[in-house]
Amino acid sequence: MIFISILILIVAIALPSFNKHLSPILFSRISSIILLYAGALSFNALYIQSIGSGIGIYSGLFHVTFLSEVLEVFLLIIGSLILIAWPLKSKLVFNLNTKNDVLPIINISSKFVQDTINKTNYATEYSLIVLFSTFGASLLISSADLISMFLSIELQSFGLYILATLYRDSESATSAGLKYFLLGGLSSCLILLGAGLIYSFTGLTNFESIYSLISVSDSYNIIQGLNLGIILIFVGFLFKIAAAPLHNWAPDVYDDSPTIVTIWLTIMPKISILILLLELQTQISYTGNSDLYSISSGLEFLNSITSINSNIFTTNIITSENTGYLLKNLLLISSLLSLIIGTIVGLAQTRIKRLLAYSTISHIGFILLALSINTEQSIDSLIFYIIQYTITNLNVFLIIIALGYIMDNSVNPLIRKDSQISKSHYLNNKVDSDIKFISELKGQFFVNPLLSLSLSICLFSMAGIPPLIGFFSKQFVLSSAIESGYYFMAIVAILVSVISASYYLKIIKVLHTDADDSILIETETSKFNYLIEEGHEYESISVEPLSSSSKTIPTNSNLDSDLEKKVVSNQEDSLLSNAHSFLISSLTLTIFLFVLKPSIILNSTQLLSLSLFNY
Repeated sequence: MIFISILILIVAIALPSFNKHLSPILFSRISSIILLYAGALSFNALYIQSIGSGIGIYSGLFHVTFLSEVLEVFLLIIGSLILIAWPLKSKLVFNLNTKNDVLPIINISSKFVQDTINKTNYATEYSLIVLFSTFGASLLISSADLISMFLSIELQSFGLYILATLYRDSESATSAGLKYFLLGGLSSCLILLGAGLIYSFTGLTNFESIYSLISVSDSYNIIQGLNLGIILIFVGFLFKIAAAPLHNWAPDVYDDSPTIVTIWLTIMPKISILILLLELQTQISYTGNSDLYSISSGLEFLNSITSINSNIFTTNIITSENTGYLLKNLLLISSLLSLIIGTIVGLAQTRIKRLLAYSTISHIGFILLALSINTEQSIDSLIFYIIQYTITNLNVFLIIIALGYIMDNSVNPLIRKDSQISKSHYLNNKVDSDIKFISELKGQFFVNPLLSLSLSICLFSMAGIPPLIGFFSKQFVLSSAIESGYYFMAIVAILVSVISASYYLKIIKVLHTDADDSILIETETSKFNYLIEEGHEYESISVEPLSSSSKTIPTNSNLDSDLEKKVVSNQEDSLLSNAHSFLISSLTLTIFLFVLKPSIILNSTQLLSLSLFNY
């Protein structure tokens, strides 16, 4: 369904007769409907009786199970909701350039207007690339072969590389995309190397055949090659989900990318990769020697990572036939580092998307902890954590996009006539007004109380404050860790959860702190400093704050009366679409009122975990 829709959209974009009648925002809405319809088709497949035991398709390259179908439906719905969030901001520029109007802020040239049109058309490119990436993610969830796994992860990743560089005129976006491409290519090389090692030692690419070989083989060389290959594949996937210590790319890429792209990077790839890791970890762990597997506990894991005795590594890593035991230790080490690094380094952040990147790394630590335990209860908590993480992060970024859009239209930096501003840089700022610093949110509660309260609820949930949904997700993971004997990891997770609450509370404090005019002027002036071309002396930007209820514009703007009316009318327009507002309110209520009706999600996650263990 998605593949056919992609081909149709490519033809529609290429044909001028169709393209000129379809606005960029319409492409976004069409893509959202496509994902919803694809999700409905996947949901309809659940009625097939044999899907409980799994159905192999395309000669065994993909294995469709009840778990993969349900999570594919969830993935497609989330992708559809993200597409709704696309903000189309160039209303002020277009309205001021109709007929014979002259914009005194900057001299308008035909190239400038054309650049504005190109910027607006990014919505079309965004929608098409998102469909490609979603198609790869949905294939990755059901992959059952090394070949289909690699092709699916690359199809997903190439779309993400292009999304990161979506705003081609932005230096920061280009830098983020290049960094993401190079480091993402490195992780793909590790995955390909691991797959090549497995094939060279076994001659197999199908997962089921590999699982069977692990359980029956007693050859030292084959087990050694399998262990090394599987570990390399897991390391490559941990790199792609930004798990520590392979996380260094994430804060830079998230911060430099547009927020509408960051919202995709932080949610969609992680869902598909984590579900694939769940399938691999579960199947590999339970095909090995259960006696050797049972000796792993939280205390012995602590001893193994703190001991310098090389015999431990010689026994368990080189000669052990239990691949599941190796994966358990690998995931536990990554979980421990993610919890610590994501919390400690996040305390020093002043840029909001970098802070949320380290917050994501900390959440990945909780998810990997549940994945490494690999019991029925831990898998239940893992699926529930993925659902609440997705809902909460989606709502946080939707609110940040909404606040940036409102703040950009309510506080207008007016540039003097004689200021020589770089036209391309000015255009970038007018169309892409992302919130970069936490200080830009200062006093937003007094201007946008509903959005600020929604953001506060989401941050409290991420911090694990009861009775919000985030508290229960952490509680379930910690409960499964304690019941399985992982006391050390549970203590570390509790401590970092308490510490991480401080940087969430810092954002909430900034939101509810009153801001005077000087702070607003300073914030907006710093936001537009990069407009001035380096190496030249230009006059400073004149900025005055405007509240959302203002009916006038600054007196030093030098606009004529007719133009002033048009600027004021632009400010009075509805800044958020109904779909965007409804989505934020619905997600906020889900997070806030989860405790009143928890059975819907909890029963669903328990059913999925039971299906994975074939009960």
